[in-house]
Amino acid sequence: MRKLLILLAISAGLAATPAAAQQAEVKLWRLDCGTVAANDLNAFSDTQAYTGKSKQLASSCYLIKHGSDYLLWDTGLPAAMKGKPLDPNASMDATVTVTIKEQLATLNVDPAAIKYVGVSHYHFDHIGQLAEFPGATLLVGKNDWQVVTTDPATYGADPKPFEAWIKGGSKVEAVANDKDVFGDGSVTMLRLPGHTPGHNGLLVRLRGKKPFLLTGDLAHFKENYASNGVPTFNYDRAETLASLDRFKKLADNLDATVIIQHEPADIKKLPAFPLAAE
Repeated sequence: MRKLLILLAISAGLAATPAAAQQAEVKLWRLDCGTVAANDLNAFSDTQAYTGKSKQLASSCYLIKHGSDYLLWDTGLPAAMKGKPLDPNASMDATVTVTIKEQLATLNVDPAAIKYVGVSHYHFDHIGQLAEFPGATLLVGKNDWQVVTTDPATYGADPKPFEAWIKGGSKVEAVANDKDVFGDGSVTMLRLPGHTPGHNGLLVRLRGKKPFLLTGDLAHFKENYASNGVPTFNYDRAETLASLDRFKKLADNLDATVIIQHEPADIKKLPAFPLAAE
């Protein structure tokens, strides 16, 4: 009888997972969070694979609506960069055309309505507008949070955008492993260390559609993703390669649509703003 009850419990749990993921309406928007001019593309290859090459990269953020709750994934480049011209002589430069708050206004979403703000990692082009959402619970990789709060200079992290959470006035959850954000399997933070110690990607499941896998900075453009390229500034090469292996196997097993957050060609994989995938 005990074995039978255990089997029934396991079966019920497995059956509940896909059903639960359908309970809430989920929508996914791609937000424009800036442009990065990578004029020396070898910065993204520790094997010097792109000598003499350059590429204009996108800086993408994502808004997810789950029922009546919102998650903002990454916050892009600083709003202060809006209108800044790109310097063609710099090895890397960036600019912003429109801010997150301006895009939220287009959607009639009050910034105060953002329940969670999740960051894939602490690099400046992913936390640039973070400080504008102090009312949200911050979701950040545990090891990245440790860097930001204890030894940021060593790893090139800027604690200033995190001040509201560091000082304790805002809620923070340091995520150690994968995290089911809403508890129904629809949105999952994926632990993918290597680019930084606590780097994460995101899995988003929409009703009746293929899942979406967002890379964070696991890879920066399609050629680097295809070749398992490792940027010169990554925290750990072996962890990067292990995370790439895991991510690609997830993509295959789930038949997911992979979105490389900095790849301009991947912008079209989601409806053009202000439309959402749903």
